[in-house]
Amino acid sequence: MVRMMSCDFRFLLIPAAFMFIYIQMRLFQTQSQYADRLGSAIESENHCTSQMRGLIDEVSIKQSRIVALEDMKNRQDQELVQLKDLIQTFQRRGIAKLTDGGGQIPVAAVVIMACSRADYLERTVKSVFKYQLPIASKYPLFISQDGSDQAVKSKALSYNQLTYMQHLDFKPVITERPGELIAYYKIARHYKWALDQLFYKHKFSRVIILEDDMEIAPDFFDYFEAAASLMDRDKTIMAASSWNDNGQKQFVHDPYALYRSDFFPGLGWMLKRSTWDELSPKWPKAYWDDWLRLKENHKGRQFIRPEVCRTYNFGEHGSSLGQFFSQYLQPIKLNDVKVDWKAKDLGYLTEGNYTKYFSGLVRQARPVQGSDLVLKAQNIEADIRIRYRDQPEFERIAGEFGIFEEWKVISED
Repeated sequence: MVRMMSCDFRFLLIPAAFMFIYIQMRLFQTQSQYADRLGSAIESENHCTSQMRGLIDEVSIKQSRIVALEDMKNRQDQELVQLKDLIQTFQRRGIAKLTDGGGQIPVAAVVIMACSRADYLERTVKSVFKYQLPIASKYPLFISQDGSDQAVKSKALSYNQLTYMQHLDFKPVITERPGELIAYYKIARHYKWALDQLFYKHKFSRVIILEDDMEIAPDFFDYFEAAASLMDRDKTIMAASSWNDNGQKQFVHDPYALYRSDFFPGLGWMLKRSTWDELSPKWPKAYWDDWLRLKENHKGRQFIRPEVCRTYNFGEHGSSLGQFFSQYLQPIKLNDVKVDWKAKDLGYLTEGNYTKYFSGLVRQARPVQGSDLVLKAQNIEADIRIRYRDQPEFERIAGEFGIFEEWKVISED
């Protein structure tokens, strides 16, 4: 009996085993289905996440475009205001009167570069008007303002005898070296824009560049007219300047003396359109005056400058932060003699004649050497010459006399 029950129990185990196997297979099938569904869900989630990121990127791009469009609209609004002002200015004065003058061909346009110093600008314009108004047809006057300082703009537009230009630049400034002043980059942009306007839009053949902190001498315009004739005759003259870095009262005396220089003086200078054609396409991002002094830019050409300055720089406050003002700029002598430059023969300044002329000046000068150079020089009523061996000796001698100790590098060789 027991054996029969044991046999029956074994027969019962067989269906149970099949049932267990069946259940395990169903469980495995169900798990596989759940795994597939979970994989699909994860894949779907990843797809949604990717789409979400794409939408976020698209929204960000559109926001950037909106900001750019808003900036563009602001620029266009500013430019529209500028154009309206210019139209009103031209209607009030007539640009043709500035450049026609009854058939008079201008010698040069004169531009005063301004930014945010209305009081300085007023002083400069007053000085220029004193000598420009009687010959306005020969020297049409412009003010070019960089930026939108309202006081400067109002002051410029208050004059009926000149043309106002406004440079609006919204492009951000990125300096090339840490700690640089952004102002020098903005100034370079303004100069290029203004000179492009005057040479290419208004089609002047020459431009005289002044800054809004300068007064001019009585013979300022006659000097530049003579220089213009000289520059037309001699292509080795790149520009003419009214400035002498060492034109302090104690060092200069001859208002008739002019020199050729390898160093660009700036601070009241005249340029021809043919030279600007060469410079404009490669104009630097900053430090335009130092850039002009590089050998690869002046290419061996020289600059005309006077012994006695024809401009006076009163700009104690500006982008250079008053550097050297009290020591070097304030004591500058502004010429007060009305030289008749038309009666002067300037042939000695041409390339073929100047070396001989200047060598003669050096030979005639009294040599001074040894110690107490300043005292010795003060006791000589004539030109003197001092020989130096190297840069350190030059700086020592310059320091004794109180002239610029800076070593004027004119190339990067």
